[in-house]
Amino acid sequence: MTDQASAMDTEVSGIPGKPTAASRTTLSHIMTHNDTNLLGTVHGGVIMKLVDDAAGAVAGRHSGGPAVTASMDEMAFLEPVRVGDLVHVKAQVNWTGRTSMEVGVRVLAERWNESAPATQVGSAYLVFAAVDADGRPRRVPPVLPQTEQDNRRYQEAQIRRTHRLARRRAIMDLRAKRASEGFED
Repeated sequence: MTDQASAMDTEVSGIPGKPTAASRTTLSHIMTHNDTNLLGTVHGGVIMKLVDDAAGAVAGRHSGGPAVTASMDEMAFLEPVRVGDLVHVKAQVNWTGRTSMEVGVRVLAERWNESAPATQVGSAYLVFAAVDADGRPRRVPPVLPQTEQDNRRYQEAQIRRTHRLARRRAIMDLRAKRASEGFED
């Protein structure tokens, strides 16, 4: 993002922007037998909870207060996670709107007792809404991408947002059409 674009974002929102790195975080957890599913690998829900926890921490840090999960766009499980794996959940704000933020998450795993590099086992995109003490939406600072990778993530997040909004409109239009035709869902 250019300095001019950063300045414009700050002017529009009235809130100073924050660089991507300001809220980036990593949550690490070792997987135990308590985390397994019936197949003996780590349950996807355990990984999803870690993803939501890390993303929530990032959203709260970036927005400077409470933020709630509004949606999970995509959760991709690339490889199974096993008991004894040390899982690292890396999260950062990719994009911000007026009151919402997209947080991108990468999930990596490595054996707890080996020195081999961690491998990516999952990824997710979540949308968080910043809320005030009464649960009403509140404004968030613009995110200021710092690197080319941050800029790419910002642009990709805008595409995902456009698709989310188009999907929501198409579904609402279909429901309205069905209701006008007398169908009850």
